[in-house]
Amino acid sequence: MKKCIILANGKTPKKSVIKYLESIGYNTLICADGGADSAFKLKLIPDYIIGDLDSVSEKTLEYYSDKCEIIRYERQNDTDVEKCLKFAIKKKFNEIILLGATGNRLDHSFCNLGIVLKFFEKVKIRIIHEKSYLEAVKGKIEFNAVANETISLYGFDSGTKIKSSGLKYPLKNISLPFGEKESTSNVASSDKVKLSIKGGKIFIIRDYKTMRENGFICGS
Repeated sequence: MKKCIILANGKTPKKSVIKYLESIGYNTLICADGGADSAFKLKLIPDYIIGDLDSVSEKTLEYYSDKCEIIRYERQNDTDVEKCLKFAIKKKFNEIILLGATGNRLDHSFCNLGIVLKFFEKVKIRIIHEKSYLEAVKGKIEFNAVANETISLYGFDSGTKIKSSGLKYPLKNISLPFGEKESTSNVASSDKVKLSIKGGKIFIIRDYKTMRENGFICGS
């Protein structure tokens, strides 16, 4: 698997998160426009800075001008994060961790969550933000867990049905329409959780620290 990190222009993640991801194979760092300012703050050298470059500071661009590849796209029909994703797909990356996806603007945060769904069929995207790890899933899946670990599930429409095993509060072929019902703070009751999702996709949100400590992130 070819893996990369995309650093968006939201809240700057901890440097330790990026260093950990690098240690498990996420060796390419792509900054989405102003995400390069976060890289500069963290004293990291990205491989690429991509976007329309209307958010990144001139100081940052000057610093990185001879240290990485800077790609300017003028088009305005997609976001800077989408520009990075399209570039990563073209470069044959299979798995992407998106950092800095949330911040002080709800519209940007909401858009980046939607991007996980929008690109679902093209590339595997996960989001890490502070204590949380998010991914979208569909079909039949099974994953390792820790007993009593908090696991939250969110659906989007009434046509998506979910069955579960290994959760304290089982889902029995039910839907979780956004704004109507959710499975927030469910709990793993064993070391294996199985989900059967029919008719659509859902979000799973888990604790980043628990996943890191147990080697659950992307098969690490």
